[in-house]
Amino acid sequence: MDAQEQLQEVVHRTPLQTSTTFNERTGQHVYLKMENQQKTGAFKVRGASYKVACLTEEEAACGVIAASAGNHAQGVAVAAAKRGITAQIFMPEGTPQAKVEATEGYGATVVLTGESFQEAYQAARIEQERSGATFLHPFDDYEVMAGQATVAVEMLQQQPDLERLFVPIGGGGLISGVAFAAKQLKPDITVIGVQSAKAPSTYNALYKKGPAKLTSVSTIADGIAVKEHGRLTYTCIQKYVDQVITVEEHEIAQAMLLLLEREKTLVEGAGATALAGLLRSCHTFEQQQCGVVLSGGNMDLSRLPLVRKLASPKKVVIA
Repeated sequence: MDAQEQLQEVVHRTPLQTSTTFNERTGQHVYLKMENQQKTGAFKVRGASYKVACLTEEEAACGVIAASAGNHAQGVAVAAAKRGITAQIFMPEGTPQAKVEATEGYGATVVLTGESFQEAYQAARIEQERSGATFLHPFDDYEVMAGQATVAVEMLQQQPDLERLFVPIGGGGLISGVAFAAKQLKPDITVIGVQSAKAPSTYNALYKKGPAKLTSVSTIADGIAVKEHGRLTYTCIQKYVDQVITVEEHEIAQAMLLLLEREKTLVEGAGATALAGLLRSCHTFEQQQCGVVLSGGNMDLSRLPLVRKLASPKKVVIA
């Protein structure tokens, strides 16, 4: 695969590690793909790096501009710095400070605007029209998807016996790349997408359960807090993804705490969403080899009290 060859010297080949805790808890054989240990702390550097590497000299000379809920921003910043081009990133106002500071630390200029990714995206598009910079979409781009696909290639190289993959969905770039690559390498593998119930645009669109374009998203999984799925990614999801499920906020928070307490690994909300999906659905299928993508680890530690609170929902006492 061209993307994998291109990225070999750029990204980390992250561990795929098994967990006695989650094996026992789920009754499955669980393998965690540790993209929270990736460069910049998330898988997004894969797609951003491959996209920047594919830019023509003319496109690169104009500099790049992007919109991001946080992790794409860092990936673009790193890739742009490596190629020696300028980068400007538009991010939602509520983006965790750790992600903002990291993006600036890699050399990009950050503009905070709007409630969610969609508002940041619209502002970035307006600025791109004005400046003539090259726009790098965080998910709705085939070269970005090709970069993200390397996650699946690595997972199946590390454990060829995987039978079921759990992957978080925001705009859909990661799952599109993962599902496409996984089905090429192992056609009978099952791919499950997992969304926050507070940001279920893809789930709603697939199953006609509600609006495909959301008016508001507010979830602890800020990395997948997207109001509308991508056009290109949705087509890939329809073709290659077997099922999409949703998880509640307390389930995401519980998965985050379990990873921290039992595996000594820090993940952000979006990074724990796929594991929350496995924990929710593990009783619905026979024992299998399950791969789970822990997509990122860029979390503000100041949010830990919120995570703990969400993970312990108050029981309603009926008098």
